[in-house]
Amino acid sequence: MSATIETFNLTKKFDNLTAVEDLCIQVNKGEVLGFLGPNGAGKTTTIRMLAGIIAPTKGYAVVEGIRTDEEIERLHEIIGLLTETPGFYGRLSARENLLYFARFYDIDASQQVDKYLKKMGLWERRNDKVGTFSKGMKQRLALARCLVHEPKVLFLDEPTAGLDPESAKEVRELIMKLREEGRTIFLSTHNLDEAELLCDRIAVFKTKLVVIDTPQNLKQRLFQRQVIVELEEVSQEILNAVNGLDFVLSVTKDGRRLIIELRDFDKNRPELVKSIVERGGNIMSVFEKRHSLEEIYLTLVKEEQEMRA
Repeated sequence: MSATIETFNLTKKFDNLTAVEDLCIQVNKGEVLGFLGPNGAGKTTTIRMLAGIIAPTKGYAVVEGIRTDEEIERLHEIIGLLTETPGFYGRLSARENLLYFARFYDIDASQQVDKYLKKMGLWERRNDKVGTFSKGMKQRLALARCLVHEPKVLFLDEPTAGLDPESAKEVRELIMKLREEGRTIFLSTHNLDEAELLCDRIAVFKTKLVVIDTPQNLKQRLFQRQVIVELEEVSQEILNAVNGLDFVLSVTKDGRRLIIELRDFDKNRPELVKSIVERGGNIMSVFEKRHSLEEIYLTLVKEEQEMRA
Protein backbone atom coordinates (compact mmCIF):
# COMPACT_ATOMS: atom_id res chain seq x y z
CA MET A 1 0.00 0.00 0.00
CA SER A 2 1.45 3.40 -1.03
CA ALA A 3 2.07 6.10 1.57
CA THR A 4 0.30 9.43 1.01
CA ILE A 5 1.92 11.17 3.99
CA GLU A 6 5.46 10.45 5.18
CA THR A 7 7.58 12.22 7.77
CA PHE A 8 11.33 11.83 8.16
CA ASN A 9 12.67 12.84 11.59
CA LEU A 10 10.29 15.80 11.54
CA THR A 11 11.30 18.20 14.32
CA LYS A 12 10.16 21.65 15.42
CA LYS A 13 11.77 23.76 18.14
CA PHE A 14 10.66 27.14 19.45
CA ASP A 15 13.72 28.62 21.17
CA ASN A 16 14.49 26.09 23.95
CA LEU A 17 11.13 24.28 23.63
CA THR A 18 10.95 21.16 21.48
CA ALA A 19 7.35 20.82 20.26
CA VAL A 20 7.89 17.89 17.88
CA GLU A 21 10.92 15.60 17.97
CA ASP A 22 12.07 13.15 15.28
CA LEU A 23 8.58 12.19 14.10
CA CYS A 24 8.64 9.33 11.58
CA ILE A 25 5.24 8.09 10.38
CA GLN A 26 3.53 6.89 7.23
CA VAL A 27 -0.15 7.37 6.40
CA ASN A 28 -1.47 5.18 3.62
CA LYS A 29 -3.73 6.26 0.79
CA GLY A 30 -7.39 6.23 1.85
CA GLU A 31 -6.50 5.75 5.52
CA VAL A 32 -7.84 7.71 8.50
CA LEU A 33 -5.05 8.19 11.04
CA GLY A 34 -6.02 9.37 14.51
CA PHE A 35 -3.35 11.60 16.07
CA LEU A 36 -3.85 11.53 19.83
CA GLY A 37 -2.03 13.29 22.62
CA PRO A 38 -2.54 15.54 25.65
CA ASN A 39 -2.71 19.34 25.39
CA GLY A 40 0.68 20.76 24.48
CA ALA A 41 1.86 17.47 22.95
CA GLY A 42 2.66 19.07 19.59
CA LYS A 43 -0.32 17.85 17.56
CA THR A 44 -1.27 21.23 16.06
CA THR A 45 2.40 22.05 15.39
CA THR A 46 2.68 18.76 13.48
CA ILE A 47 -0.37 19.56 11.35
CA ARG A 48 0.94 23.06 10.63
CA MET A 49 4.20 21.56 9.34
CA LEU A 50 2.40 18.93 7.26
CA ALA A 51 0.20 21.66 5.76
CA GLY A 52 3.17 23.85 4.87
CA ILE A 53 2.21 26.65 7.25
CA ILE A 54 5.42 26.50 9.28
CA ALA A 55 8.81 25.02 8.38
CA PRO A 56 10.43 22.26 10.40
CA THR A 57 13.61 22.92 12.36
CA LYS A 58 14.97 19.57 11.21
CA GLY A 59 13.77 16.73 9.01
CA TYR A 60 11.02 17.00 6.42
CA ALA A 61 7.62 15.68 5.35
CA VAL A 62 6.22 14.55 2.00
CA VAL A 63 2.51 14.66 1.10
CA GLU A 64 1.47 13.09 -2.22
CA GLY A 65 5.10 13.27 -3.34
CA ILE A 66 5.41 16.99 -2.47
CA ARG A 67 7.94 18.31 0.07
CA THR A 68 5.86 20.37 2.50
CA ASP A 69 8.70 22.85 3.11
CA GLU A 70 9.65 23.37 -0.55
CA GLU A 71 6.58 23.29 -2.82
CA ILE A 72 4.03 25.03 -0.64
CA GLU A 73 1.76 26.37 -3.40
CA ARG A 74 1.52 22.93 -5.06
CA LEU A 75 0.87 21.40 -1.64
CA HIS A 76 -2.04 23.75 -0.92
CA GLU A 77 -3.71 22.74 -4.18
CA ILE A 78 -4.00 19.09 -3.09
CA ILE A 79 -4.71 19.33 0.65
CA GLY A 80 -7.62 20.55 2.74
CA LEU A 81 -7.00 21.99 6.19
CA LEU A 82 -9.57 22.36 8.96
CA THR A 83 -8.04 24.34 11.81
CA GLU A 84 -9.23 24.17 15.40
CA THR A 85 -10.62 27.72 15.18
CA PRO A 86 -11.58 28.39 11.53
CA GLY A 87 -12.13 32.08 10.75
CA PHE A 88 -14.81 33.59 8.53
CA TYR A 89 -16.05 37.04 7.60
CA GLY A 90 -19.09 37.40 9.84
CA ARG A 91 -20.75 40.13 7.77
CA LEU A 92 -20.60 38.06 4.57
CA SER A 93 -23.00 35.27 3.72
CA ALA A 94 -21.99 31.61 3.73
CA ARG A 95 -21.88 31.61 -0.06
CA GLU A 96 -19.84 34.82 -0.25
CA ASN A 97 -17.33 33.42 2.24
CA LEU A 98 -16.88 30.20 0.28
CA LEU A 99 -16.63 32.03 -3.05
CA TYR A 100 -13.86 34.22 -1.65
CA PHE A 101 -11.76 31.18 -0.66
CA ALA A 102 -12.70 29.05 -3.69
CA ARG A 103 -11.33 31.68 -6.09
CA PHE A 104 -7.81 30.93 -4.85
CA TYR A 105 -8.01 27.65 -6.78
CA ASP A 106 -8.21 26.83 -10.48
CA ILE A 107 -11.77 25.52 -10.27
CA ASP A 108 -15.29 26.56 -11.26
CA ALA A 109 -15.77 28.43 -7.97
CA SER A 110 -19.51 29.02 -8.25
CA GLN A 111 -20.30 25.42 -9.15
CA GLN A 112 -18.07 23.95 -6.42
CA VAL A 113 -19.37 26.31 -3.75
CA ASP A 114 -22.98 25.40 -4.50
CA LYS A 115 -22.08 21.69 -4.54
CA TYR A 116 -20.55 21.77 -1.07
CA LEU A 117 -23.14 24.07 0.46
CA LYS A 118 -25.69 21.40 -0.49
CA LYS A 119 -23.44 18.55 0.60
CA MET A 120 -22.92 20.11 4.04
CA GLY A 121 -26.63 20.84 4.53
CA LEU A 122 -26.19 24.62 4.33
CA TRP A 123 -27.99 25.39 1.08
CA GLU A 124 -31.06 26.88 2.74
CA ARG A 125 -28.80 29.22 4.75
CA ARG A 126 -26.44 30.12 1.91
CA ASN A 127 -27.45 33.80 1.84
CA ASP A 128 -27.43 34.28 5.63
CA LYS A 129 -24.55 36.12 7.28
CA VAL A 130 -22.06 33.75 8.89
CA GLY A 131 -22.12 35.88 12.03
CA THR A 132 -25.61 34.48 12.72
CA PHE A 133 -24.47 30.83 12.47
CA SER A 134 -24.12 28.44 15.38
CA LYS A 135 -20.74 26.87 16.08
CA GLY A 136 -21.90 23.60 14.54
CA MET A 137 -22.98 25.36 11.34
CA LYS A 138 -19.67 27.24 11.18
CA GLN A 139 -17.85 23.94 11.49
CA ARG A 140 -19.84 22.49 8.60
CA LEU A 141 -19.02 25.62 6.59
CA ALA A 142 -15.35 25.17 7.51
CA LEU A 143 -15.51 21.61 6.18
CA ALA A 144 -17.07 22.93 2.97
CA ARG A 145 -14.20 25.42 2.63
CA CYS A 146 -11.74 22.59 3.29
CA LEU A 147 -13.34 20.46 0.53
CA VAL A 148 -14.36 22.99 -2.12
CA HIS A 149 -11.30 22.24 -4.31
CA GLU A 150 -11.77 18.48 -3.73
CA PRO A 151 -8.39 17.75 -2.12
CA LYS A 152 -6.96 14.24 -1.90
CA VAL A 153 -5.63 14.73 1.63
CA LEU A 154 -7.38 16.28 4.62
CA PHE A 155 -5.85 17.57 7.85
CA LEU A 156 -8.53 17.96 10.51
CA ASP A 157 -7.48 19.58 13.79
CA GLU A 158 -10.00 18.88 16.57
CA PRO A 159 -13.02 18.99 14.20
CA THR A 160 -15.63 18.50 16.97
CA ALA A 161 -13.99 20.49 19.77
CA GLY A 162 -16.48 22.66 21.64
CA LEU A 163 -19.49 21.42 19.69
CA ASP A 164 -22.73 20.29 21.32
CA PRO A 165 -23.41 16.52 21.03
CA GLU A 166 -25.80 16.89 18.08
CA SER A 167 -23.40 19.08 16.06
CA ALA A 168 -20.46 16.80 16.91
CA LYS A 169 -22.45 13.81 15.67
CA GLU A 170 -23.18 15.60 12.39
CA VAL A 171 -19.50 16.40 11.85
CA ARG A 172 -18.47 12.80 12.62
CA GLU A 173 -21.00 11.53 10.09
CA LEU A 174 -19.57 13.90 7.49
CA ILE A 175 -16.04 12.60 8.21
CA MET A 176 -17.30 9.03 7.82
CA LYS A 177 -18.69 9.93 4.38
CA LEU A 178 -15.34 11.46 3.41
CA ARG A 179 -13.65 8.26 4.55
CA GLU A 180 -16.00 6.23 2.34
CA GLU A 181 -14.98 8.45 -0.60
CA GLY A 182 -11.40 7.22 -0.15
CA ARG A 183 -9.84 10.45 1.11
CA THR A 184 -6.70 10.25 3.21
CA ILE A 185 -7.45 11.91 6.55
CA PHE A 186 -5.04 12.99 9.29
CA LEU A 187 -7.30 13.54 12.29
CA SER A 188 -6.14 15.22 15.49
CA THR A 189 -8.65 14.73 18.29
CA HIS A 190 -9.07 14.60 22.07
CA ASN A 191 -12.22 12.54 21.70
CA LEU A 192 -11.21 8.90 22.15
CA ASP A 193 -14.62 7.49 21.25
CA GLU A 194 -14.47 9.54 18.07
CA ALA A 195 -11.00 8.19 17.23
CA GLU A 196 -12.09 4.59 17.75
CA LEU A 197 -15.17 5.13 15.54
CA LEU A 198 -13.42 6.90 12.67
CA CYS A 199 -9.79 5.79 12.53
CA ASP A 200 -8.05 2.85 10.89
CA ARG A 201 -4.93 3.39 12.99
CA ILE A 202 -4.07 5.39 16.08
CA ALA A 203 -0.85 7.34 16.71
CA VAL A 204 -0.30 8.30 20.34
CA PHE A 205 1.97 11.31 20.45
CA LYS A 206 3.66 13.40 23.13
CA THR A 207 6.39 15.48 21.46
CA LYS A 208 7.67 12.09 20.24
CA LEU A 209 5.68 9.26 18.71
CA VAL A 210 4.77 6.86 21.52
CA VAL A 211 3.13 4.16 19.40
CA ILE A 212 1.18 3.71 16.16
CA ASP A 213 -1.08 0.74 15.39
CA THR A 214 -4.70 -0.33 14.93
CA PRO A 215 -6.91 -0.05 18.05
CA GLN A 216 -7.33 -3.84 18.10
CA ASN A 217 -3.59 -4.53 17.93
CA LEU A 218 -2.93 -2.00 20.69
CA LYS A 219 -5.44 -3.75 22.93
CA GLN A 220 -3.79 -7.12 22.36
CA ARG A 221 -0.31 -5.70 22.98
CA LEU A 222 -1.19 -3.88 26.18
CA PHE A 223 -3.73 -6.09 27.89
CA GLN A 224 -3.94 -9.77 28.72
CA ARG A 225 -7.23 -11.15 27.38
CA GLN A 226 -9.68 -11.67 30.25
CA VAL A 227 -12.89 -13.67 30.49
CA ILE A 228 -15.73 -12.46 32.70
CA VAL A 229 -17.97 -15.16 34.17
CA GLU A 230 -21.19 -13.90 35.74
CA LEU A 231 -22.78 -16.35 38.19
CA GLU A 232 -25.99 -16.48 40.17
CA GLU A 233 -23.78 -16.68 43.24
CA VAL A 234 -20.01 -16.87 43.76
CA SER A 235 -19.33 -19.32 46.59
CA GLN A 236 -15.97 -19.74 48.25
CA GLU A 237 -15.87 -23.30 46.89
CA ILE A 238 -16.16 -22.09 43.30
CA LEU A 239 -13.61 -19.33 43.88
CA ASN A 240 -11.11 -21.83 45.33
CA ALA A 241 -11.76 -24.28 42.49
CA VAL A 242 -11.10 -21.63 39.81
CA ASN A 243 -7.95 -20.46 41.61
CA GLY A 244 -6.75 -24.04 41.65
CA LEU A 245 -6.92 -24.59 37.89
CA ASP A 246 -3.41 -24.77 36.43
CA PHE A 247 -4.35 -22.74 33.33
CA VAL A 248 -5.75 -19.82 35.37
CA LEU A 249 -3.23 -16.99 35.81
CA SER A 250 -5.34 -14.73 38.04
CA VAL A 251 -8.88 -14.35 39.41
CA THR A 252 -10.61 -11.20 40.64
CA LYS A 253 -14.04 -11.31 42.29
CA ASP A 254 -16.35 -8.38 41.53
CA GLY A 255 -19.75 -9.01 43.11
CA ARG A 256 -21.28 -11.91 41.21
CA ARG A 257 -18.60 -11.74 38.53
CA LEU A 258 -15.24 -13.44 38.24
CA ILE A 259 -12.65 -11.68 36.05
CA ILE A 260 -10.16 -14.34 34.99
CA GLU A 261 -6.90 -14.34 33.03
CA LEU A 262 -6.17 -17.61 31.23
CA ARG A 263 -2.93 -19.09 29.94
CA ASP A 264 -4.50 -19.79 26.52
CA PHE A 265 -7.73 -17.81 26.18
CA ASP A 266 -9.39 -19.71 23.31
CA LYS A 267 -8.32 -23.18 24.46
CA ASN A 268 -8.94 -22.76 28.20
CA ARG A 269 -12.26 -20.91 28.16
CA PRO A 270 -14.42 -24.05 27.56
CA GLU A 271 -12.43 -25.93 30.23
CA LEU A 272 -13.04 -23.08 32.67
CA VAL A 273 -16.80 -23.10 32.08
CA LYS A 274 -16.92 -26.89 32.47
CA SER A 275 -15.01 -26.75 35.77
CA ILE A 276 -17.33 -24.10 37.23
CA VAL A 277 -20.48 -26.04 36.24
CA GLU A 278 -19.03 -29.25 37.73
CA ARG A 279 -18.60 -27.39 41.04
CA GLY A 280 -22.28 -26.46 41.02
CA GLY A 281 -21.90 -22.94 39.64
CA ASN A 282 -24.98 -21.51 37.92
CA ILE A 283 -23.50 -19.43 35.08
CA MET A 284 -25.56 -16.48 33.83
CA SER A 285 -23.16 -15.26 31.12
CA VAL A 286 -19.60 -15.61 29.84
CA PHE A 287 -17.90 -12.90 27.77
CA GLU A 288 -14.53 -11.38 27.03
CA LYS A 289 -13.61 -8.13 28.75
CA ARG A 290 -13.36 -5.33 26.23
CA HIS A 291 -10.79 -2.58 26.77
CA SER A 292 -11.64 0.89 25.51
CA LEU A 293 -9.36 3.19 23.56
CA GLU A 294 -9.40 5.43 26.64
CA GLU A 295 -7.73 2.67 28.69
CA ILE A 296 -5.14 2.17 25.94
CA TYR A 297 -4.41 5.89 25.71
CA LEU A 298 -4.09 6.42 29.44
CA THR A 299 -1.84 3.37 29.80
CA LEU A 300 0.47 4.53 27.00
CA VAL A 301 0.68 8.13 28.23
CA LYS A 302 1.39 6.91 31.79
CA GLU A 303 4.17 4.63 30.52
CA GLU A 304 5.67 7.50 28.54
CA GLN A 305 5.64 9.76 31.62
CA GLU A 306 7.31 7.07 33.73
CA MET A 307 10.01 6.56 31.10
CA ARG A 308 10.79 10.30 31.05
CA ALA A 309 10.73 10.67 34.85
